[in-house]
Amino acid sequence: MRSKGYFNLACLLTAVACAPLPQPPPATPATAPSVATPSVSPTQAAAPSPAPANSITANIEARSGSTAKGTVTLTEGKPGLHVVVLVSGIAPGKHGLHFHENGDCSAPDATSAKGHFNPAHHDHGLPTSSARHLGDLGNIEVGVDGHGRLEVDLADASLTPGAENSLHGKAVILHAKVDDGSQPAGNAGERIGCAVIP
Repeated sequence: MRSKGYFNLACLLTAVACAPLPQPPPATPATAPSVATPSVSPTQAAAPSPAPANSITANIEARSGSTAKGTVTLTEGKPGLHVVVLVSGIAPGKHGLHFHENGDCSAPDATSAKGHFNPAHHDHGLPTSSARHLGDLGNIEVGVDGHGRLEVDLADASLTPGAENSLHGKAVILHAKVDDGSQPAGNAGERIGCAVIP
C-alpha cells in the first residue's frame, strides 16, 4: 500500500515538473504619439508684401499773422498724385488752396512762393474746370472748430524731381478767403499758411 502511495506521489510530482510554464504575451512595440504637422499651401508661404507707396508729408506753417497750421501729404498713385490736406487754427468757411511755383515760405506773408504752379500755361480755374493751373486745388472747408480736410487726386502731377509736372520743391499756400474761380488767381486774399514740398 505504501509503495503504491509513493508511486502516485512520484507521478504527480513528475507531471507538475514537466508541465510547460505559461508564457507571457508577446510584447507590443511602443508607438510614438502622433503629432499633427500643419500643412502650408503654396499661397500661404511667405508672399512678399507690397512695396510701400512713395509718400511725403510737409508741415503748413502760419503766415501773415495767422494761427494756421496743418499738413500736406502727397502719395504717388496710378495715375498722378493723391493729395490730403489737414488744417487747423483758422476761421470757419472756405479757404483757397494752391500749389505755388517756388518752394520758399521765408517771407512773412509767403509772397516768396510766387504765383500758382502752372506748367501748361492754362487760365486759373476750380477743380470742376476742364482746364486750370496744375496747382489749383480749389477750396478747403473749415468747420466751426477751426479744422478742415481736403482730399483730391491730381492725375497730371508727379513727385519726380526735374519733371515739368513735378510738385517736388513747390509750395502749398493756404489763403484767408474763398477761391471764387476768377482770373487771374481766384481772389483768395492773404496767404495765411505755407508749406514746402520736399
